[in-house]
Amino acid sequence: MNWISNYVRPKINSLFSRREVPENLWTKCPQCGTMLFHRELRDSLNVCTSCNHHMPISPRARFASLFDGGIYTEVEVPEPVLDPLQFRDQKRYPDRMKTAQKTTGEAEAMLVGEGEMGRTPIIAAAQDFSFMGGSMGMYVGNAIIAAATRAVARKRPLILFSAAGGARMQEGILSLMQMPRTTVAVEMLKEAGLPYIVVLTHPTTGGVTASYAMLGDVHIAEPNALICFAGPRVIEQTIREKLPEGFQRAEYLLEHGMLDRVTQRSDLREELITITRMLMGMKAAVKGDLPAPGQPDRLNALPAPDSAQQAPRADMAETDEPSAPEPEKDGRVPMGRVPGTS
Repeated sequence: MNWISNYVRPKINSLFSRREVPENLWTKCPQCGTMLFHRELRDSLNVCTSCNHHMPISPRARFASLFDGGIYTEVEVPEPVLDPLQFRDQKRYPDRMKTAQKTTGEAEAMLVGEGEMGRTPIIAAAQDFSFMGGSMGMYVGNAIIAAATRAVARKRPLILFSAAGGARMQEGILSLMQMPRTTVAVEMLKEAGLPYIVVLTHPTTGGVTASYAMLGDVHIAEPNALICFAGPRVIEQTIREKLPEGFQRAEYLLEHGMLDRVTQRSDLREELITITRMLMGMKAAVKGDLPAPGQPDRLNALPAPDSAQQAPRADMAETDEPSAPEPEKDGRVPMGRVPGTS
């Protein structure tokens, strides 16, 4: 009986019992209700293949699709004081932070990385809306300052992906102070003549919209992204009127001149490469045109100077990073001017 009980019966049960299916194999699209297989959803960069709804994507997944080969180096961000106000509502602020860190696997709501995008050296920063709504606290302010400082030091453009519900209420006035701090960081890029490109994703609201999210040289948004300071429900309750269809969505803002482009997530990388190389005065990249081993990258080679132009410096001949523009007569650096443009 021991042989039957210990071997035969468990073997029969294993053949006819239901296998446990992981719960994360399928995701339901919140827009159309289509069930999407996890591999299909990952390959489409979290965009519904049925209705084209752009779902949230983590900063690491975004960087993996943005940088060449998904290779990048994280930029160190100074750690702020934890819970400076000893804030407590239904939970203590440190407890909420631990929950968010456990859920997302990230230390905070913004990730900063540096690497190459289409063989163009860049600095990128991305907010994680799943981390306490991507709220702007002291760490986010420190991250943007660290990204801008690194970009100026290495003469690289900064690309920022915004996704936030606004300032972090648990840090009170200290979170609101990140608005002027990040504005100063953006001004550093302007003075250095470096491009600052903002990609607004769903949602970008509150103090984030009122500061660094709308200070870019170029503003690109993902389709149907909510971009606003106060939400449409608050505005409707205030003015007691029905708002237009699609109000404060990316397409509406593009139509009214608040944005430069609305771009599909699958096309975003190629568009960013084109815009970045154009603003940095580089030649257009060509797919598959890779340099031979040991040979210089002729895509990044500077054009030969003519008699009316000053020859490039010797140290720039082997790099892909143009120098900052010369100041005007009054000592000010022209905002938005980049090398190679008039």
